[in-house]
Amino acid sequence: MEINNIGNNAGLVWNALNTNGKMTETKLKKETGLASAEFFAALGWLAREGKVATVVETRCGKDCEYYTLNA
Repeated sequence: MEINNIGNNAGLVWNALNTNGKMTETKLKKETGLASAEFFAALGWLAREGKVATVVETRCGKDCEYYTLNA
């Protein structure tokens, strides 16, 4: 995986979060069309830049993890 691809994929993830707000891993992968390795590399890129955060919410007694953009 080339560094340029990771950067481009990070842009896809950032745009999806910017457009839709907080999203689960499954929804983000579907929205961006990224495979797991591509998704997590992009997420790591954004996390390193401090642009993304995780939020855990409890719904119906179950913890759900969401990704969101940092303010």
